[in-house]
Amino acid sequence: MNTNPNRLRSTFVTGATGLLGNNLVRELVARGYAVKALVRSQAKGEQQFNDLPSVERVVGDMADVDTFAAALQGCDTVFHCAAFFRDNYKGGSHWQALERINVVGTRALLQHAYDAGVRRFVHTSSIAVLDGAPDTLIDETCLRAEADADAYYRSKILADREVLAFLQTHPQMHACMVLPGWMWGPGDLGPTSSGQLVKDVINGKLPGLIPGTFSLVDARDVAWALIAAAQNGRRGERYLAAGRNLTMRQLIPLLGRIAGVKTPSRQLPLPALYLLAAVQETYAYLTGKPILLSMATLRLLIREEHRTCFNHRKSEDELGLSFRALEQTLTDTVAWYQQHGRG
Repeated sequence: MNTNPNRLRSTFVTGATGLLGNNLVRELVARGYAVKALVRSQAKGEQQFNDLPSVERVVGDMADVDTFAAALQGCDTVFHCAAFFRDNYKGGSHWQALERINVVGTRALLQHAYDAGVRRFVHTSSIAVLDGAPDTLIDETCLRAEADADAYYRSKILADREVLAFLQTHPQMHACMVLPGWMWGPGDLGPTSSGQLVKDVINGKLPGLIPGTFSLVDARDVAWALIAAAQNGRRGERYLAAGRNLTMRQLIPLLGRIAGVKTPSRQLPLPALYLLAAVQETYAYLTGKPILLSMATLRLLIREEHRTCFNHRKSEDELGLSFRALEQTLTDTVAWYQQHGRG
């Protein structure tokens, strides 16, 4: 076991092939740390990390932590980046999977990590666990009531509670939570909702502007925040890494200019948006492909409008967190999609 509480040596990353996990693995490798990366399959792990031979790929699934628990041996830090969020971009109801992976999986991972001798755990939470009145500045103390949460948000609230409950019964474990906003950046194999939006803009498939305000953050900055939290975060504390507040009306033209394509300027009326969401959910059901606008996403956009201004003072003071320029994030994201033939 690592006796220096602020030094990382051997790390384990869940959700390693995802947008955040991939960028975290790369940052850890760049800093000289040993990395075990949890991947759903060897093929996906090879696709994401074929240029990083030092990364040890561990095949497994957060729905069954027992199957990969042995690989936690020898690690001093676990970065938990895996999460199930399918209902927000594929439509339908997925509570059983959300609970099994995001809640029960987190509980099992904490216990197996502890049993393996791990004493430092950084949990990727979400701005989903926070809430506030429109146009107010939200910080880590503004916790969302379960009654005001959709299924995915509720799963993240309950996952945080699992972390805090574990700390109460295991005084030797050090864990803290990082709360990202809407993540963008290179390496989005999924794609996530941000990657899907980039593809739809590049391919001219955006029928009009949709409502919504967002807190947009570079996944590489979130990865940096996770490492800083492992080194300097206080036990049981939450740290925001939500990024910058902007509207879809601001985002889409900027994205179009960077991609060199024309983008719509009219906002779609709500009845048209509900119809579009219904059609897209049917498409997702028939094809299994991700979509830009599901019913869950639309309801979320309406509910969360003007509730995406976050106060990062705590993360700035305690972790030294800062954010790169928004245009740089969008430029790098678009470039990655164009270079990898995913536009």
